[in-house]
Amino acid sequence: MQTFSYESLYRFVYQVFTAIGCSEADAITAAEGLLIADLRGIDSHGVARLSGYVRLWEAGRINPKPNIHIVHETPSTATIDGDAGLGLVVAPWAMKVAIKKAQQAGTGWVSVRNSNHFGIAGYHAMQALAYDMIGMAMTNASPLVAPTFSVERMLGTNPIAVAIPAQKQPPFVADFATTTAANGKLEILQRKNADAPLGWVQDKAGQPTSDANALKKGGALLPLGSDREHGSHKGYCLGSIVDIFSAVLSGAGYGPWAPPFVSFLPLPAEPVGEGLGHFLGAMRIDAFRPAEEFKHHMDNWISRFRNAKPAEGHERVLIPGDPEREAEAERRRSGIPLVAPVVEDLQQLAQKFAIVWL
Repeated sequence: MQTFSYESLYRFVYQVFTAIGCSEADAITAAEGLLIADLRGIDSHGVARLSGYVRLWEAGRINPKPNIHIVHETPSTATIDGDAGLGLVVAPWAMKVAIKKAQQAGTGWVSVRNSNHFGIAGYHAMQALAYDMIGMAMTNASPLVAPTFSVERMLGTNPIAVAIPAQKQPPFVADFATTTAANGKLEILQRKNADAPLGWVQDKAGQPTSDANALKKGGALLPLGSDREHGSHKGYCLGSIVDIFSAVLSGAGYGPWAPPFVSFLPLPAEPVGEGLGHFLGAMRIDAFRPAEEFKHHMDNWISRFRNAKPAEGHERVLIPGDPEREAEAERRRSGIPLVAPVVEDLQQLAQKFAIVWL
């Protein structure tokens, strides 16, 4: 395990994005969006994904200079075509539209098509916080998840994020996959040659397995809840809602027709839409009640839950966003740790693009 400063990784990632043809502004946006995952301790979605974006660009599936544009809108809604751009660039563009519409209409809702993987959903939802707004973000993803009672891979990990401002307390930030575990966590276990906990994946016959390589052998990720007895039908429903809001609503590829993140897998032979889809929203608090009044009560809510009596063996009760906020503070101070396979990937990118390694 090696540790790198945020600043050094940022400079490197920025140079990689400019090397594939991104504008200076887009490279800045993409680097910030990617590295926020590493800062917040979500290692599966940070620089570990950088080589995957490059491979998609090499396969002609990422447009480094997209013409992102609105194809339909009302005062409070919009549908956006990302022109096959980096989701790390398309989603922030779309979130700005949602915020602007919320400023004018009270709420703003944007559905996106023809995009790519957009990093962590929480980053996009959090953009609304500075405007005294509640932010929401979700996206569909590569079909790796079997619906309850199925062996077919029909849905993505399809995350949901909600960011809610408070007054003196840190904001409430929920950011979670609608599967028991995100695929990136399996990739981390694979790099460590470690087993997956039971309940994360099933084998190709639909049986529980701890094999972290199960997806490569025809298995599938499991919806949140793992199995019917533990509520997997609820995770299946949540993932389906994300897929419909993000892709069916926008005109993106949905369900098993969503394009795979890995470049070596072919695109669907008979697509039903364009690229991946996202759904983003912003709600002005004062469209419901005075913002300061609301944030005062959010402080009260957070304080009461934070001070709930912990169960035996646990030191404290966490508020959504606490672990990520604490990880960010620590990693900005002490650096971002990267496992050896990720470092090797980055070194190969440095060689490919003649970038000075860190």
